[in-house]
Amino acid sequence: MHHHHDHEVNGRNLFLTVLLNIVITLSQVVGGVLSGSLALLSDAVHNFSDVLALLIAYGANRLAGRPDMPESTFGYRRAEILAALFNALVLIGVAIFLLVESVRKLIHPEPVDSIWVIGLGLLSIVLNAASVMLIAKDARESMNVKAVYLHLLTDVMTSVAVLGGGILIYFWGIDWIDPLISAGIALYLFTASYDLVRESARILMQFAPEGIDLESVAASITQEPLVVNVHHIHLWQLDEHRIHLEAHLDFAEDLPLSRVTELIESLEKRLEERFGITHSTFQCEYGRKDDKRLVV
Repeated sequence: MHHHHDHEVNGRNLFLTVLLNIVITLSQVVGGVLSGSLALLSDAVHNFSDVLALLIAYGANRLAGRPDMPESTFGYRRAEILAALFNALVLIGVAIFLLVESVRKLIHPEPVDSIWVIGLGLLSIVLNAASVMLIAKDARESMNVKAVYLHLLTDVMTSVAVLGGGILIYFWGIDWIDPLISAGIALYLFTASYDLVRESARILMQFAPEGIDLESVAASITQEPLVVNVHHIHLWQLDEHRIHLEAHLDFAEDLPLSRVTELIESLEKRLEERFGITHSTFQCEYGRKDDKRLVV
């Protein structure tokens, strides 16, 4: 009845992506120091966070695939949600650091060797684009990998900005454009990470999934003539693909257990088809005097 959608990250693609980002990071650190470019160093810090994010994402994906155990009946499925939240928060921390450094360099500008900036900007665009393509498929299936995908996608965009800044410095000597681009990178990272933090936090706080109206779920359940009331309802996400529901049901008659089982199976199928609820647990009651509110 319940359909589970475990997703494994492609190990080979992830390994290649890690290697590409290590190459980018090391080259940008060297180039940033030699050229005096904060934009290059900003991109290097971002790329180093990508390496960590990729390793964490891979580890979390493997952990999430471990079987359920008596001491962990839900398994480790939320490991990927924790990893997504951690990586997004790291990205926000990087953004704040870059913003502070950008302001400092705008106040006290320093000369920048634009040749290094242009060359490494081009290298970074090519390698980051390759990284994005390697994990694009995995990102469609996993919030955890999506967090890393966002890291890499912003790298492509920021590398384009770094390249543009290098060109402006080379032809017109506008050194202050370098910290300005770094500040732009920081602001973009912050906004790109916010939704991911919000989404993963909602799951960890066991909020009802967005897009599913509790009243509509209750109405769907009480369409069954023998169910006169649904109350004490809880709706939450275990992870990205599993939505759980539990509720108390009041029956109009004192039904035999075999009939109740038939009704429950029908309700489970209806809720999965209409709302994507993959796991339903019902406490069946008749003539009980308890709190009848939908949410208690």
